Amino acid sequence: MRICFTKMHALGNDYILIDGFRYPEALARGSEIARSWSDRHFGVGGDGVIFAAPSASADVMMRMFNADGSESEMCGNGIRQLARFVYEKNLVRKNHLCIETLAGIKEIDMEIQDNDFRITVDMGVPILEPEKIPARVTKGGDGVARISLEIEGIPFDFTLVSMGNPHAITYVQDVNTIDVHRYGPKVEHTTDIFPRRTNVEFIQVLSRKELRMRVWERGSGETLACGTGACASVVASILNGFTDRQVRVHLLGGPLDIRWEETTGHIVMTGDAHTVFEGEKEI
Repeated sequence: MRICFTKMHALGNDYILIDGFRYPEALARGSEIARSWSDRHFGVGGDGVIFAAPSASADVMMRMFNADGSESEMCGNGIRQLARFVYEKNLVRKNHLCIETLAGIKEIDMEIQDNDFRITVDMGVPILEPEKIPARVTKGGDGVARISLEIEGIPFDFTLVSMGNPHAITYVQDVNTIDVHRYGPKVEHTTDIFPRRTNVEFIQVLSRKELRMRVWERGSGETLACGTGACASVVASILNGFTDRQVRVHLLGGPLDIRWEETTGHIVMTGDAHTVFEGEKEI
């Protein structure tokens, strides 16, 4: 069976998008397809696979599988790609749409000019309760979950936040010199603390309004960008008193604009998404 796919990226965080309405057989094999197709040498190449699937409570559902085949609750860069995908494929031809994820329903607004998509996502309220992140730690007196870990003799202090998926945020003097590939997987797989593993963000504070970030993504390794990670990092930075409530996060693939609304408590993320190429592949 041959199926059509679209290769997309948002800030270099790249995924293979598939129409699950048209190919339910492929959706049923999502984990297997993600492992095979994400391979950058023997497959299409990507950080994972995202399916547009039917939803009983929203315009469409996002099913997202990491490169290792594990299914993720939510992906900030991925959901922007899905919004553009369903619009361009006429699955949902609306500038405002609701997308169901395993982390709940997210509302999306798209500003479209020529071929430029500026996409804003209401990411909802960040989760700070350790049991819901989930993480086996206790909250401090300020209501924030933190933990100190020593990785290969190097101490790291982590602030823990969930955006529907778990994040451990730590602060470094220079993200360009940190060995993300050395420390990231060790933190990700500290399953006695993070029972569902965790994404790991290394943050350099540039100012009250700017952060620089590198990320080790659970199930994918270091990626050029992570939308939920950028949101979680802004939440952590505000809680730690490092930044204001509106922040530009500079990732390896480009910038994301994040704000934590004081009245609603919601995190709002704005960025772009791009189509790279389309093709067909046998499954």
